[in-house]
Amino acid sequence: MNNIKVDFSIKDLENLTGIKAHTIRIWEKRYNLLSPDRSETNIRNYNLDNFQKLLNISYLNKSGLKISKIAGLSDQEIEHKVQEIASKTETEDHAINNFKMAMINFDQTLFYNTYNTLLETKTFSQIFYTVFIPLLKETGLLWQTNTITPAHEHFLCVHIKQKILVNLEKLQQQEPRPKTKTFVLFLPDHEIHDLGLLFINYKLRSKGYHTIFLGESLPMENLKDLLEFFDEITFVSYFTVYPEAENIRPYLEAFNKKLLIRENIDFLVLGAKLNEIDNTDLPKKIKTFNSIESLVKYL
Repeated sequence: MNNIKVDFSIKDLENLTGIKAHTIRIWEKRYNLLSPDRSETNIRNYNLDNFQKLLNISYLNKSGLKISKIAGLSDQEIEHKVQEIASKTETEDHAINNFKMAMINFDQTLFYNTYNTLLETKTFSQIFYTVFIPLLKETGLLWQTNTITPAHEHFLCVHIKQKILVNLEKLQQQEPRPKTKTFVLFLPDHEIHDLGLLFINYKLRSKGYHTIFLGESLPMENLKDLLEFFDEITFVSYFTVYPEAENIRPYLEAFNKKLLIRENIDFLVLGAKLNEIDNTDLPKKIKTFNSIESLVKYL
């Protein structure tokens, strides 16, 4: 396997595993759990084996094993113990760790094997809620702290998107319920993060609703055409990076004025950018949500 990330700082390990750098140093000194190389200036440098071992140690520690007991196990015994616990309990943490390894190494086989193992006990929706959403949140933080590159994030997002599309394709041949409203899903100008919106589209289709998925970076003006085709419309959007904070309220007010012009048209919106405004006094036909799950339950 070529061009994989093989060197990690102690800060990288902290970001990737959630274990504080101070704790990692103590574990090294007291239990000799990791063996980093050191630069001429005594800066620790960890290899891929150190990273994978620390992920396993973190998993076992979260599962209730004391660090002193883990320290007494060989590397092979640690891996065996991880597999043993993961096979008997909920596997979310272990799966997230495997997906991180797959992302770091651009390892498609590990991604698919981990996903297929999850499918043995979980539905696709359960995997998305309990594994993919926490994983994507962690990945966003890793990108912000320069622990991973945009290429790593794109690798992960593309493969998750493929799974959404595969499951969505299974629903495409089903006719929507008669006399149902139409959901129009879109992202505002410059917004390209469509994973959450794609999953909402999947959930809407699974409930039998008629949906139109318009995708990334759509100017508001282009949505007016939909008003001529459908009587009852619910617009759905996801604000992850855009609009910028100072433009969110003007955007929503303009949306209300230009598009929510009939009684049977409304707008559902969610996303991290909404945390940057006071959304308690928005136009009454605009409803905000703090998670995908809360929006889906509302429908």
